[in-house]
Amino acid sequence: MTPKVLEIEKLLLLFQGEVGLGGFISLKRLKHVHARLIRLNLDQDNYLLNILLKSGFNSANTHYTKLIFHQTQQPNMYLYNTMIRGLVSNDSFDQAIEFYHLMRKEGFLPNNFTFPFVLKACGRLLDLNLGVKLQALVVKAGFDCNVFVKTGLVCLYAKCGYLGNARKVFDEIPQKNVVSCTALISGYIDVGRFEEAIGVFLELLEMGLRPDSYTLVWVLSASARLGDLKTGELVHRYVVDAGMGRNVFIGTGLVDMYAKFGNMDRARSVFDGMPEKDIVSWSAMIQGYASNGLPKEALDLFYCMQRENLRPDCYTMVGVLSACAKLGALELGEWASSLMEENEFLNDPVLGTALIDMYGKCGKMASAWGVFQGMKDRDIVAWNAVISSLAMNGHVKYAFCLFGWLEKLGIRPNENTFVGLLCGCTHAGLVSDGRKYFNSMNHTYSLTPAIEHYGCMVDLLGRAGLLDEAHKLIKSMPMEANAIVWGALLGGCRVHKNTQLAEKVLEQLIVLEPWNASNYVLLSNIYSVNRRWGDAERIRSGMIERGIKKTPGCSWIEVDGVVNEFLVGDKSHPLSDKIYAKLDEMSQELKAAGFVPTTEFVLFDIEDEEKEHFLGCHSEKLAIAFALICTAPNHVIRVVKNLRVCGDCHAAIKLISKITSREIIVRDNNRFHCFIGGSCSWNADDMESNRNEYSLADRAVYWDKRIVLKLCLNYGNYGHCWYSRLPASEQSKLT
Repeated sequence: MTPKVLEIEKLLLLFQGEVGLGGFISLKRLKHVHARLIRLNLDQDNYLLNILLKSGFNSANTHYTKLIFHQTQQPNMYLYNTMIRGLVSNDSFDQAIEFYHLMRKEGFLPNNFTFPFVLKACGRLLDLNLGVKLQALVVKAGFDCNVFVKTGLVCLYAKCGYLGNARKVFDEIPQKNVVSCTALISGYIDVGRFEEAIGVFLELLEMGLRPDSYTLVWVLSASARLGDLKTGELVHRYVVDAGMGRNVFIGTGLVDMYAKFGNMDRARSVFDGMPEKDIVSWSAMIQGYASNGLPKEALDLFYCMQRENLRPDCYTMVGVLSACAKLGALELGEWASSLMEENEFLNDPVLGTALIDMYGKCGKMASAWGVFQGMKDRDIVAWNAVISSLAMNGHVKYAFCLFGWLEKLGIRPNENTFVGLLCGCTHAGLVSDGRKYFNSMNHTYSLTPAIEHYGCMVDLLGRAGLLDEAHKLIKSMPMEANAIVWGALLGGCRVHKNTQLAEKVLEQLIVLEPWNASNYVLLSNIYSVNRRWGDAERIRSGMIERGIKKTPGCSWIEVDGVVNEFLVGDKSHPLSDKIYAKLDEMSQELKAAGFVPTTEFVLFDIEDEEKEHFLGCHSEKLAIAFALICTAPNHVIRVVKNLRVCGDCHAAIKLISKITSREIIVRDNNRFHCFIGGSCSWNADDMESNRNEYSLADRAVYWDKRIVLKLCLNYGNYGHCWYSRLPASEQSKLT
């Protein structure tokens, strides 16, 4: 070589070294070197051009490298291989295939450096047809024993879902490697064959191969989805023994795996031990807390993330909004959502749906509807969120209207759509509508009712007093009834004081959930309501002997962005003295208004005066007293409770809303209660009225009338029916 050629070669190799060390060659510098080749009349030297092309691809300058190649008069096999490899490495798979066809057209036969990258491009493009042709060519060219070519074929078949072919090629590889194992593992996971994926991983370990971070994360995912904690812990031990614990990718996978098993202590231990955490790590931990019933911990961790100056991504925000929804923390949810652009929620269906769910569960239905209207792409999950929110907030008929709109647009409902509709029917006591929607699943939409739908129907029938029909429905189910279904029937027995059936139901529940205190408590309450104090005491004594503890009543209320928690009879709050003073004041005002505590809801054989004391300390009353002290008179009081609101508290809160002229929204574990002016959106005193047609004008009190008008006049027969029944004065108000 001449000195000038050596100088150019040295310069190009230096550039390659810079890129290899994480540097970046600018397009300007690349052009400068190319210009020197032209000036020195070396622009057709394939050896130097090959180095130049590699430098260009390493810096992601694919467009300019293609221009250089097309100016080459006699490109050789090395240049073609460099182009194909470079384009695949830069995710330009279509262009890589084009260069492969161009190479074949020029009469070049692919070799062991060509096949792996072309096969990878075929796999990414799911081009099985070309991949099969390549396999035939592999055999003809004599590369069918090449490990890298075989690995490429495994990846191709696995990506295209042909796991039988992938396994066959994999078994033929004389010396298997981590890449081929990982390809087969990921292929099995993609089609839900998790046991086989874990089996390949165990084979990999037996062969003495060292799995990389991608392999380990895939296996962690498979173990979580299969419910195989043993394998997940095996991977964790391997990570520790192999000294891979500092890998952020693996650490995040372990956090996610433990969170999916509900073991948040282990997840937090791994998270705290990670020397480096990215936004994905924080998101996995926050979502883990939110999905495992620990919303306060999720928000505390989010505040820590904020102190690290990390901007939340889509997945973080979904976890945060889910936590706010569980706590009814509207102010926190609105503040958190303000950290991202409004268009991000409207353009991303996942984010938009999370925001709808948060607003719906916080009782701010008009805002939920506004987000839904502004979404650019509404998938069925978003529709389901709005329908469920409407039903939960007491706007059941409007949920039916929205379902009519869904049908009119030709969008196919899914199983979750009907869960929302049936829950609405259950809350409102609309038995005939519930039967209609339940039967239409199979007859109209070819959807097979799942156990959740049967549970809703049993709950609906039980609350309506149709206990025998509900019991027969359970017996006719095509699957075994779970604790939720039997629990729904037990709830109906409580409402209608049917102790005989309740005893039979409890026998089933004890077999399914011997540790669940609520089942024993519910039967004890049924005995107490019927004055069977001895039987009630027997049940509660049995609970003590078995070490079963009742879940304490707990309520949360957000004031000035802080979530306050109250337990029944709680005196731990800093303002406890003022809260109890307010309770006494409220009690006197309620008595002056003619309120008499309903002592049957304290289910012990004690004097009525003692029962009144117990009723006054329920957690939701403590939360409301706190809000009356700390919030402005026009502030909406929003309380979330982990258990169902008892009948006495329900009656008391209705009157409190009238005395204080405050709107009070209470969300218990069953439904929303919106108290305004002495009435509730769910009238527990008159269930029969809930079964009748709702007055549109009355419901408009709780929701934006313009929204009501749009839904009812444009979408569904219910709306036209209601609107036509309204007096002219009410119609004009809605116009």
